[in-house]
Amino acid sequence: MRTPCELTSHQPSYRVRSPKLVTPKVPAMHSATLIVESYLSGCRVDTFLAKHFRSYTPWRMHRMVRAGQVSVAGVIATPDRRVFTDETVEVQLLEPPDNLMPAEEISFGVVFEDRWLLIVNKPAGLIVHPTGQTPSGTLTNAVQYYLDRNAAFPGESKPGIVHRLDRDTSGVVALAKDHLSHRLLSMQFQRERISKSYIALVEGVIKEDSGMIDLPIGRARGGASALMTCQADALDARASKTGYEVIERFSRHSLVRAKPKTGRLHQIRVHLATIGHPVTGDDFYGMLGELKPDRERPALGEPQATPISPYINRQALHAAELSFAHPMTHEWHTFSAALPDDMEAALEMVRTL
Repeated sequence: MRTPCELTSHQPSYRVRSPKLVTPKVPAMHSATLIVESYLSGCRVDTFLAKHFRSYTPWRMHRMVRAGQVSVAGVIATPDRRVFTDETVEVQLLEPPDNLMPAEEISFGVVFEDRWLLIVNKPAGLIVHPTGQTPSGTLTNAVQYYLDRNAAFPGESKPGIVHRLDRDTSGVVALAKDHLSHRLLSMQFQRERISKSYIALVEGVIKEDSGMIDLPIGRARGGASALMTCQADALDARASKTGYEVIERFSRHSLVRAKPKTGRLHQIRVHLATIGHPVTGDDFYGMLGELKPDRERPALGEPQATPISPYINRQALHAAELSFAHPMTHEWHTFSAALPDDMEAALEMVRTL
C-alpha cells in the first residue's frame, strides 16, 4: 500500500513539442460535500466554494447559490450566507467552470505525485505559466491536461503555481493540486523555508572550491525587458545571497552547484556572471554582469538561429533539487531531477577542449 508521499513511478520525458489543444467537454452535474476549514471561517459561501473549485470564479459560484444548488448545514444557502468552521457545505455543480485553464498535451517529466502535490521535471524551452506574450503552450497548460485525464470533469483540479523557473532553465518545479496545499506551500516559499540546488556549467575556471556571493540584485535601468543587475544603479535592489561549490573543472569551464539563499529573479545567472563566470549559453548576462543585446526568441520547441554557445542551445542551468516540508504530512522531502541530455552532451564537449 502506498503511503501518501510515496514516489510514483513515471518515465520522464524531455521532448518539447508543439502543443495539442484539447477542447474541454461540458461536465454533467457533479456534487460535492465540503467541511469548512478554520482559516476560511467567516467568508461568504460563494467565495468559500471558489477556493475549493479554482476553475470556478466566485461570480459563477454565486449564480449556483442563487439557483438553490448550495446548502450549508442542510439548509439551502442564500447569496449572503457566510460559512463557519466545521460546517458542512454541499454543492451541485450544474454549470461548467468559467475560469478553466486550456489543457494542452505537452510532454514533461513527473518526479513525484500524491493527492496534494505534483512535482515535475520541466524541460528547457517551456514557460511555467501563461503570460501576455505567451497565452498558451506552457507548463501549466500541460499539467492541466495531465490532471484532467483522471478527473470527473475538466478543471475539477487546477494546478497551483508555487514558484517558477526561467523558460530556458530545466528541472524541478512544485505545483499544488488543491487550495490548502497551495496556500501552505506558498507560505514556505515566501518565508524562504525551502532549499534549492542548481547545477550550472559556467564560463572560465573558478579558483575557489566554494564561496558565497553576497551582492544586492535589482532591476537594470533602461531595458525594456525585466533584466536584473548587481550594479550600483540598480532599481529596487534587495539583499541576495548565492552559495556555490565547484563540482568539476575543465580547461575553459567549471561545473558548479549553486544554492540560492534568497529568491530574486535570475539570481543565480546574475550572481555568477557578476563574479566573472556567466552561465554557458546565457543570452542575457555576460562577463562581469554585462547585459547582452536583445535577441529574438525562437518559437516553442525551435532552436536559436544563432546559438550563444557552440556547446548548448540555451543557458546551461538545471534545477537539480528542491527540498521542503510537505504541506500536509509535514515530512521533509528532497525531490531531484537528473541532468537533461543537452547538458550532459555539453559536458562531454567541454571535457575534450
